[in-house]
Amino acid sequence: MGWVWKERQSWRGSYRDEGGKQHTKSFKRQVDAKRWVATEEAKVVRGDWINPAAGKVTFAAFYAGWAPRQIWLSSTRENADLATASVTFGDLQLRSIRRSHIEAWVKNMTSRLAASTIDTRFTIVRGVFRAAVADRLIASDPTAGVVLPRKRKAEAAMRIPTHADVAKLLNAAEPPHRPRSRPGFTAYVALCAFAGLRRGEALGVQVGDIDFLGRTLRVTRQLQRAKGADIAAGNDLVDAAGGITVVVRPPKYESERTIYLPDELVAILSEHVRQHTPSGASDRWLFDEHGKPWHDNLVDYRWRSTRADGGLSHRLHDLRHYFASGLIAAGCDVVTVQRAMGHSSGTTTLSTYAHLWPTAEDKTRAAASEMAAAVLATHLPRTGAQ
Repeated sequence: MGWVWKERQSWRGSYRDEGGKQHTKSFKRQVDAKRWVATEEAKVVRGDWINPAAGKVTFAAFYAGWAPRQIWLSSTRENADLATASVTFGDLQLRSIRRSHIEAWVKNMTSRLAASTIDTRFTIVRGVFRAAVADRLIASDPTAGVVLPRKRKAEAAMRIPTHADVAKLLNAAEPPHRPRSRPGFTAYVALCAFAGLRRGEALGVQVGDIDFLGRTLRVTRQLQRAKGADIAAGNDLVDAAGGITVVVRPPKYESERTIYLPDELVAILSEHVRQHTPSGASDRWLFDEHGKPWHDNLVDYRWRSTRADGGLSHRLHDLRHYFASGLIAAGCDVVTVQRAMGHSSGTTTLSTYAHLWPTAEDKTRAAASEMAAAVLATHLPRTGAQ
């Protein structure tokens, strides 16, 4: 129970926090002292009381202590370090940071960064403030309500290759006049286009992951360039082609899955194995050079050369969009596409590809068209005909 008393020319209010420590403050008016005591005691009862002395730590110092406790991949930690180093309020105490500081930081980024990059950095910084709120260092998150630059709509930003484009890429993957420039790259392009694998997932395929008779592929790992933290930890490291060190990880978002392969892709992969890795253990890499797996730089270089020879400018990731668009065009539902793509949820699938599914208007028009076609195809004798 708090109390209020008069001391000389001022009124003093006092209450005890949840730990029993007494807090006192002076006011000119009795009513203000009573209001303050009642407010602070209510916070103690609700469990959302914040120690007035908390929040003195700076944003940078809090992040430095908080980040090592997070269960992050090395790439995630690298992105988080980059995002928090870019803030303009790193030296301010947490309790002193206002929404206006966040808005000024976002405004500063708009002149040099894409909207998607700003969104990523903002999300990371917001997570830091939410951690400070959870630790009861500050009462509220100053990023709440901050407006970010508008990102391009998925349908505007997405470039989906046509069937003709993919044919050009497959034809250009291994040029006949330079047979040694990109050996085996046809199968890699085909795997991305007709199975929708991410770059690292395709790099991580081993021959034993493919069931050639059952026409399935198990996606259980990905290869990523090893960061300094990965090398220091020394876990799951592999020597890749060209002396590059890569790390073996589960697929993104723990998206281990089985992909059902078309006969045409099975034939391409079978020919690839016959030509490039005909013998060895089942855990040998599908794409390798002298027994060492390919890495991201090698793939990126070969992709740029392939698309240049094909006269195209698509990103490798666009082949993944091509695969998804083909599933949707064939009538696959959201869950089927989600599982094939390895998305963490159907929400991710819809937010990325919702514009590719037929709308209610399209379905209505198609249904009416089928009815009309069925009626008009039925030849009946005219009424009243002799």
